[in-house]
Amino acid sequence: MKRINKVAILGAGTMGARIAAHFANAGVPSYLLDIVPGDVASGAAGARNKIAAAGLDAAKKSKPAVFMDASLARFVTVGNFEDDLRKVAEVDWIIEAVVENLEIKRALLKKVEAIRKPGTIVTTNTSGLPVGKIAEGFTDDFRRAWFGTHFFNPPRYMRLLEIIPTPDADQASIDAVSHFCDVSLGKGVVVAKDTPNFIANRIGTFSVLNVMRLMQEMDLAIEDVDALTGQALGWPKSATFRTIDLVGLDILGHVVGNMTANVHDERSDLQLPDFFKRMLDRKWLGDKTKGGFYKKNVSRSPAEAGKEDERLALDWKTLEYRPRHKPRFAALDMAKNIEDTGARLRVLLGLEGSGLQKGDRVGAFLWAALSDLWNYSANRVPEIADSIVEIDRAMRLGFNWELGPFELWDAAGLDATVERMKKEGKPIAAKVEQLIASGKKSWYLDDPQAVSGRVYFDLGANEYRRVRVPDGVWSVMVAKKSNGAAKKNSGASLVDLGDGVGCIEFHSKMNSLGADIIGLILQTLKPGGAGDHFDAFVITNDATNFSVGANLMLLLMSVQEEEWDDVDLAIRQFQGMTQAIKFSPKPVVVSAFGLCLGGGTEISLHAAARQPHGELYTGLVEVGVGLLPGGGGCKEMLLRAVDSAAASRGGQVSGEALAGSIEMLEAIKRAFETIATAKVATSAHEARALGLLAESDRITMNRERVLSDAKARALELVRAGYEPPVPRTDIPAPGESLLATLRMGVHLMRRGNYITEYEVKLATKIAEVLCGGNVTPGTPVSEQYILDLEREGFKSLCGEKRTQERIQYTLKTGKTLRN
Repeated sequence: MKRINKVAILGAGTMGARIAAHFANAGVPSYLLDIVPGDVASGAAGARNKIAAAGLDAAKKSKPAVFMDASLARFVTVGNFEDDLRKVAEVDWIIEAVVENLEIKRALLKKVEAIRKPGTIVTTNTSGLPVGKIAEGFTDDFRRAWFGTHFFNPPRYMRLLEIIPTPDADQASIDAVSHFCDVSLGKGVVVAKDTPNFIANRIGTFSVLNVMRLMQEMDLAIEDVDALTGQALGWPKSATFRTIDLVGLDILGHVVGNMTANVHDERSDLQLPDFFKRMLDRKWLGDKTKGGFYKKNVSRSPAEAGKEDERLALDWKTLEYRPRHKPRFAALDMAKNIEDTGARLRVLLGLEGSGLQKGDRVGAFLWAALSDLWNYSANRVPEIADSIVEIDRAMRLGFNWELGPFELWDAAGLDATVERMKKEGKPIAAKVEQLIASGKKSWYLDDPQAVSGRVYFDLGANEYRRVRVPDGVWSVMVAKKSNGAAKKNSGASLVDLGDGVGCIEFHSKMNSLGADIIGLILQTLKPGGAGDHFDAFVITNDATNFSVGANLMLLLMSVQEEEWDDVDLAIRQFQGMTQAIKFSPKPVVVSAFGLCLGGGTEISLHAAARQPHGELYTGLVEVGVGLLPGGGGCKEMLLRAVDSAAASRGGQVSGEALAGSIEMLEAIKRAFETIATAKVATSAHEARALGLLAESDRITMNRERVLSDAKARALELVRAGYEPPVPRTDIPAPGESLLATLRMGVHLMRRGNYITEYEVKLATKIAEVLCGGNVTPGTPVSEQYILDLEREGFKSLCGEKRTQERIQYTLKTGKTLRN
């Protein structure tokens, strides 16, 4: 398979620069080229590269960050089309991302055609122009290497990549790009037809236009629609109008314009409403112009300052902004308590119990929106995609829906919904009639034998076919379908991954760590326990977040009841769990992803190896709730600091000399700042810089490959003859000198009013643990000694009123209190 080692991106606008940034995240160098500014005829390269440099600079400053670490920008080299286009001869893949103008694209690509090496892959990032038409009349070699690669913005966070083959495109080139983007860029690749707006934007645009139509017909407010089309459906919290503000009204306007001009289907009646057009005329484009459907209230009175609700909402009838109101829908409030999306949806649609009640605006709106969406999506096969699988996957990855339209339809119940459509005289898509006529009752079925774990109804073959996934794409859910759980409780399961590897899966609420998870890990790893027949273990799961840390509610209840023996026992058990992970004779690999906070980070720190997802948000954040890391987190950060200092000193050195060295001072300061300021890495790259990952730990870019990569890493350790570490008893304590230095730093922070009086106490406790207490520098101490200091410090802080206030505030608001 063709390897991709270097790329060129033509066009340094928002998309081009961010595509280059994401290649940099994967360690792939790129040329980022754009036009020479009109007012620069000749002169220094800096002036001639001004537009490309500005694009890169904007990418460096963008929020959220598009580079996983600021240092990765070194992989991007800027240039211009006049002086540097010849450099495309050096690369393996050329991506065109200039303005959406057919003639401009063709003119630039004609120059590329004359320079590129034969066989070099060339693709377009067009979001709507016909891919085949752009390269019409080009050489055979160029057209064989030409197809569409539609990235979604921002490429780091939006996982969808639509690949649009042309009739002339070489399948080997498509396969090379698909594999590279899957493994190296973490993309979910979906093959789309060369039709206007491809898959995701075609379905998404229809849905948005239809929702706007229903809003007007039912006289709903902007906020009402966002409440109805958000998390209740398993769609993003930003729902409809907040999402449009984030994307930009001009972008949606462009996509709709392309659809209106080029698509003629059964719902071509849908148009952008007048209020939207007037907003475009006024340049109310969303966040980029500081106002769209919502805007921040910048003229609030001093009395209102600091209130949580800072946004004004637009009245679409008057185009005037007013204070945002909180929608009051009893049905939504009731449904919030139903965790399963399908069960929640059936209740909201009135498909269970007594059915849709008269005057139920929630049910009426959602039924109209979803029944239209389902039929529209069914009518698009095979027009925009060969099967329902591509449509579902595109909507999940491109619009962050929990379920694609056909999966959502199955969740609501195909039989019940179709029966209701018929009763109401709604038109039903011919493809749905085909499914029902074949005697089938759902679009998908579980299949434990399939690598994907399920089959789908293939409308072309009129039968169920296995959902195909690339080698290495896997999930704990699929492993459980095939092999079941060897052991299970309410918070965790032990799943057989095959080849002698067991997976410890968390499935408590938000994967908070309580007695059930701790118990299962201890039972699995103890000799003669549930994991005895495995050779290695992986700790990971399929949730959005690895773990939000310890179960604070249970801790607070024990503290408020003054059950100090219970608190002590809970800390000892947590420490026992992390030590069982570290000293297990069988290697334990932790694959964290998303949020991995507090106790989750402590579990990761104790593993034999880590195989995290690139999108990792990890840190020892206990200080935010008035505590310190009590499960071995301080101990592990101390060990890393000691080892780092010793390595910097270059070999054997006495404990006393090491404890008093500048290297130890710098290493302990870094560890102290990481813990005392609750630093959270915003990527796996940043986690490595903070010392939360080792240099030997590998990063997986594709979330769907985390499990496979972790299993492979565990087997690698087994084959290498893994030997567990021995508990250390000779750690040179930094001691009283370094403790005094840290205390002085804390004092200066307080004098500068950077921290509160209580945070002085918290920071001092952390410093005492990291320094091994007020002992002579270099005094040898054991891991257990540091664990005991952690436990005593943690317990003492639990008894503090201000710590209890912090925990209560976080449990209530999800935010931290600085008291």
